[in-house]
Amino acid sequence: MSAVIQTNTASLATPPRKQPLAIGAGARAIAFDAHGDITLDTFLSQVRGLAATLPDARHAINLCDDRYRFLVAFCAVALRGQTTLLPSSRAPAAIDCVQQQHPGSYCLGDAASSPTPQRYVRIPDVLPHLDGPLPHIEGDALVAIGFTSGSTGLPKPNPKTWDGFLASTAQNLVALQDLWPPGATPHVVATVPPQHMYGMELSVLFPLLGGAAVHGARPFFPGDVAAALRDASQHRVLVTTPVHLRALVESQVELPPLAAIVTATAPLSQALAAAAEARFGCEVREVFGSTETCVIARRRTAIEERWTPLPGVHVHPQPDGTLVHAAHLPTPVVLADLVEVGADGRFVLCGRQADLLEIAGKRASLGELTRCLLAIPGVEDGVVLQMDECGAGDIVKGNGVRRIAALVVAPTVDEATIMHALRDSIDPVFLPRRLQRVDALPRNDTGKLPRAELLRLLQGVMQ
Repeated sequence: MSAVIQTNTASLATPPRKQPLAIGAGARAIAFDAHGDITLDTFLSQVRGLAATLPDARHAINLCDDRYRFLVAFCAVALRGQTTLLPSSRAPAAIDCVQQQHPGSYCLGDAASSPTPQRYVRIPDVLPHLDGPLPHIEGDALVAIGFTSGSTGLPKPNPKTWDGFLASTAQNLVALQDLWPPGATPHVVATVPPQHMYGMELSVLFPLLGGAAVHGARPFFPGDVAAALRDASQHRVLVTTPVHLRALVESQVELPPLAAIVTATAPLSQALAAAAEARFGCEVREVFGSTETCVIARRRTAIEERWTPLPGVHVHPQPDGTLVHAAHLPTPVVLADLVEVGADGRFVLCGRQADLLEIAGKRASLGELTRCLLAIPGVEDGVVLQMDECGAGDIVKGNGVRRIAALVVAPTVDEATIMHALRDSIDPVFLPRRLQRVDALPRNDTGKLPRAELLRLLQGVMQ
C-alpha cells in the first residue's frame, strides 16, 4: 500500500480559497422536525443574524442541546472567523479546563445553564434573521478543535480546518451513499451529540456539505427515536451508537421503514448487528474513526470482520499502533489501535497496545475479556480493565502485575455465577481479581467509558 501523500508545493504560494458554508439550492431542506422542513435559505439567514450578535473572541464553546441550534451556532461562529471548541464532555469541570486553556473564550448555549460557565451567551429563543449572499469562509480556516474522549487518558486537542472537513465529508458520502437511492435526500436522525466528532461529521457536516437533512433534536429513549424518525418523510438514516442500538433492539418500539443504521464510538458485536438488521429490516453499517482522524473505514458488521478504508485512506501497522494517511489529514496520524492489513488493503482491528495483557507468558486483550463478560446471559453491560497499581501480593512477589478488575451491570445474576461463566471462557490468569456489580456504568453521551470515571467507581465500591 502507498505510504506517502504527495504535497503540491505550487499550492503553498496560492492564496487561500474561499469555500461555501453549505451546498445546494436555497429551497432544499437542511433540517426538519415535527413542524416540517427548514430550508437552506432560512438556515443561512439565521446564521447571518446570529453571527452579527456574537462577541469578539477567538474561540467559542458550543453547548447547544438542540441539534439545529448547534448547527446555526457552529456556522455563525465560523462566519465570524472564530473557532468552535468541542470539549470531550459538557461537564462543568471539562468546560472550565478548556476555557482555561483558551483564555477569552465564551460559551454558546440554547438554555439556562447551572452552574453558568464563564462568558455564557444564551442564543435567543427566536433566532434573528439577516439577508445577504451565500456565506463563504477560507478553506484553511481553523473552524473547530475537537478533544479526544479521555477513555485512555487526558483529552487531547485536534484542530480541524474547513478544507479538511470538506474532504472528510466527501469521503463519508462515498462510504454511505449506496444506502439510499441515487439522487435521494437522506433524512438523518442522530442520537449522538453534535459536540462529538462522529456527531459533528454525520449530523452537522453531512447536512451542510453532503446534501442531507437532519432532525433538529437529539432523541435518547427508544420512543423518542421512533417519534423523530416518523418526522422524516423518506430515506431515514439512524445515526447512533451500540449502546442506543442495543436499547432499541431490546425494546418493543416499532420504527418506521429505515434506509440504514450507521453506528460508531464503541465496538459493535456481530450478534447485535445481525439482530438489529433482522429487527429493523435494513443494513447496519459500522464506521471506524477517531477525533484525530475523523471516519476512515466502514464495514457491514453482521457479515464482515474486516474494515474497508474510505477512498484515499491508507493504514500501516506499527509496533505501537497504526499510521493513518488520508487526503483530509495535513500529516499522517498515529492511532493507538493495532491492526492486521490484508493484501487488498482491508484490515482487522486487534485492540490497542494499552489493552494488551501479558501474564505468566500468556497474552490476552481487555477488549476480548470484555466481550466474554458481555456474552454471559443476564449481563446487561460491563467492562474489564486493569488497575493503575499492582496488587499488594504481587508487589511482595516482585511480579509487578497490575490487577485486573471488572464492573458489571447484571441485576438478575450474582457475582459467583458471573465468575463461574468467565472461568469457562477465559484463561484463569486473566480472571478479574475484583468483580463488582453496579447499577450503571459511567458512560458519556456517546456510550464511551472514561477511564478516570471507571477507576473512581471501582475505588468507591472497594472502600
